[in-house]
Amino acid sequence: MEDKLLDLVAWTSQDLLGGPIRGIILRFSGLGGMDMKAGGDPMDLEWSDLGGLVVQPFHDPWAWMNPSTRRFVDELVDALLLRHQLPPGAPVIATGGSMGGHGALIYSRYSRHRVTACLALWPVCDAVFHYNERLDLPRTMHHAFSSYGDIEPALLLHSPLHLAADMPNIPYLIVHGAQDKAVSKAAHSDKFVAAMRAMGRQVEYLEVTKLGHGGPMDYRTYRRIVDFVLEMLAAATEKRSRPS
Repeated sequence: MEDKLLDLVAWTSQDLLGGPIRGIILRFSGLGGMDMKAGGDPMDLEWSDLGGLVVQPFHDPWAWMNPSTRRFVDELVDALLLRHQLPPGAPVIATGGSMGGHGALIYSRYSRHRVTACLALWPVCDAVFHYNERLDLPRTMHHAFSSYGDIEPALLLHSPLHLAADMPNIPYLIVHGAQDKAVSKAAHSDKFVAAMRAMGRQVEYLEVTKLGHGGPMDYRTYRRIVDFVLEMLAAATEKRSRPS
């Protein structure tokens, strides 16, 4: 991907940075997210001020982190590394909510870049179950995986719950609300976290009693989300600064 394309295919927080870049923070959009982000929100501002280059790829709003989306994001990361003269092993943190949370998990599994940490908010973890969870979902999945017929094999390959044994051994923060009516906490995050912990993965699970699908969010939850990413940036920076 040519460097000049970057500003056409993604939003980045390069103008908000408070110092040298310590890592790349990918923010994946939820289902139907078609907005072309033009400015930073409070999370972006805080992360950027402390050296996180926040990036929102402008991907297909029905992407479900399919192979073409992963290739696109991988090329985008390549272009970011080149533009900012970052080393190949620079920290990459995958984040997102709902389909974006699913995307953060799936990108962590399949990306050719080593993802440093993953933040998944109210994520879709069982794609096979989710296909029938709401009437608006099947069309999006058939679109994502270019199939009119049986897409269960594709869903299994893009279902974090079914990929638990293959997920990278990196820190994860999963956040899910008990009042979520769009993505069932019991069917998705509860099962995924249990499976990941059974595999010995590093999973922090924040279960929020009064939280629905993305809101309303109390400050303690917001603070933990922001701090997790900052902690991952700091840990990666410290690790890279140690003498080999």
